[in-house]
Amino acid sequence: MNTGCGFQTKQRYRFGWFSMKLKLVGGDSAGVVTAYYMCSENGAGPTRDEIDFEFLGNRTGQPYLVQTNVYKNGTGNREMRHMLWFDPTEDYHTYSILWNNHQLVFFVDRVPIRVFKNNEKPNNFFPNEKPMYLFSSVWNADEWATRGGLEKTNWKLAPFVSSYKDFSVDACQWEDPYPKCVSTTTKNWWDQYGSWHLSGDQKMDYAWVQRNLVIYDYCNDSERFPTLPEECSLSPWE
Repeated sequence: MNTGCGFQTKQRYRFGWFSMKLKLVGGDSAGVVTAYYMCSENGAGPTRDEIDFEFLGNRTGQPYLVQTNVYKNGTGNREMRHMLWFDPTEDYHTYSILWNNHQLVFFVDRVPIRVFKNNEKPNNFFPNEKPMYLFSSVWNADEWATRGGLEKTNWKLAPFVSSYKDFSVDACQWEDPYPKCVSTTTKNWWDQYGSWHLSGDQKMDYAWVQRNLVIYDYCNDSERFPTLPEECSLSPWE
């Protein structure tokens, strides 16, 4: 059974700050994924770029996992999974993406949980060329989402509801053939030098996340990747 619902922005953006408050499906949410992501196409096209937050539901009492992923020209397989330090079903929390030509940073309540750097070489894996819409959706993914598909969705508990508020975007709006950059604060702060790297405080928070909350990192999966992807050698600290 396939079902779901979602929404998207009317505009496309290339680089910026994107933020949303979410409260996730409570109770037994096994098999249910709440997705909050950016994508260059209205649909999962074969050459899309994509930046993903995916919140993987679970059986009652088990923790939510947050999976992040990055696609370039239709290729993904850059998954990381994290635990959270709170119950995301009890209240709203803020999930944000910082995207410029130097780094992608995934934030939870302003805490950086993942840094994806651009090596600035030809044919790199960093999605920096295609403007993207922002989407969110709630959908059935019980073939893989909870314990690798072992836990199926209990449809007797439907509907499964995630709630959203306070969407905020400060970004470069794309208008063919050139983008129109509109910033509501200091002009394009998200593309200035201070946003090319983590700050000192952000590095401390990021180190804490790495020690305590990382469940899976594709860069440590030598069985899946006998030769690790090139971006795995890039330091998130620089």
